[in-house]
Amino acid sequence: MRSVIFDLDGTLADTSLDMINAGNAALEGIGIAGSLGPDDAGTAFGGGMALMNLGFQRAGRKDVPVKSIHYPLFIKAYWGALSSHTVLYPGVADAIEGLRSAGYAVGICTNKPAAPADELLRRLGVRDLFGSLVGADTLPVKKPDPAPLFEAIRRLGADLSRGCLVGDTITDFKTARAAGVPSVLVTFGPGAKIVADLAPDATISSYVELTQVIDRLNL
Repeated sequence: MRSVIFDLDGTLADTSLDMINAGNAALEGIGIAGSLGPDDAGTAFGGGMALMNLGFQRAGRKDVPVKSIHYPLFIKAYWGALSSHTVLYPGVADAIEGLRSAGYAVGICTNKPAAPADELLRRLGVRDLFGSLVGADTLPVKKPDPAPLFEAIRRLGADLSRGCLVGDTITDFKTARAAGVPSVLVTFGPGAKIVADLAPDATISSYVELTQVIDRLNL
């Protein structure tokens, strides 16, 4: 069985503002004035610790955030802002339905922890479209290690050699390459220039293009 695995943040949904707001709340909770804004969307798609690091730097801190201490503060704040501003990119649901109708199994491999990822997809009304979900804490490793991608494919009962990864960053590109499967990167996010420089197997500028692009990969 062929499969298409998706990243979440910056690929299926624009989660940046909710993540930025959570980052500011977490920073303010430890006495650092929130300095993150909409222009930091690219950092947001890199995750909570990337936002915390940026906040520390802008505050002129010489130290760096400690994951075991500061990441839980971000996650707590993020749960309170999970879907306040997050929206699916246009055409996502129709594109996923199109892939399923064409016989592809579909799943998610994200570096967001599994529980908030699952809840967010439910709130967005698309969780049932995906047969698997592997998060940052599902396995001992996360992307760009290929193991989470393989696990997402395995949970679909699909062929490990007949999958591909749809993402938006160099992390997704490296993950697909490490797994030996094609990568499809979106060009509508803040990392569009980097995406072009990476020369992935395919790109899409809109989800209207997705099924046709996937078919051309001959998985």
